[in-house]
Amino acid sequence: MAAVVRWSLVATLVGVIVVAPVVYFRYIYNTSKRLRIVDPGRVYRSGQMTAEGFADTVKQYHIRTILNVQDEYPDPDLHASFWSRRTIKESELCRQLGVRYIHLMPTLLPRHLVPAQRPPAIEQLLAVLDDEENYPVLIHCHAGLHRTGILTAIYRMEYQGWSTDEAYLDMKAQGFGPWVCTSANDYVTQYVLNYRRGQRPGAGMAHAH
Repeated sequence: MAAVVRWSLVATLVGVIVVAPVVYFRYIYNTSKRLRIVDPGRVYRSGQMTAEGFADTVKQYHIRTILNVQDEYPDPDLHASFWSRRTIKESELCRQLGVRYIHLMPTLLPRHLVPAQRPPAIEQLLAVLDDEENYPVLIHCHAGLHRTGILTAIYRMEYQGWSTDEAYLDMKAQGFGPWVCTSANDYVTQYVLNYRRGQRPGAGMAHAH
């Protein structure tokens, strides 16, 4: 009997010391998924959160536009919460929250066209960000690191007046990764290192809901 009590206590301690913090971390991670403030009251960035996480973010920061930049998931299925496997389309969640939903694909150009041309997604992003009615804006991809990182860098350069070097270093600091955040990466080159502020050769239209 004493042995059973001891093992029960050990199991309880393991649950409290090991399992509970891990579960709590995963809950927080999935709910807020690298949510960061880019420009207070205007621009925020994150990975793909749960529906609960998006709803909390919209409420807390008064988000008016959610910009999904996942090319592989134009309208992802969001888990309702960390604890629920029920799903809802992101566009439908935004409709329910009264938020504009925009899908934008940060594609690449063939290298021989660069730097004379730049990816259409840049013009589409600028068209969204030039419109004051869209703010505050939340930009997100899946992890909240790479595609979100290059588009945040454009915001830094275009609207906050940051230099290319400043935006590039900030992108690395926000988790883009030192091994992939180089000029050998076409996304880094085409979206950040070759970016020229103030150019408006004709804004494309993003797919809005």
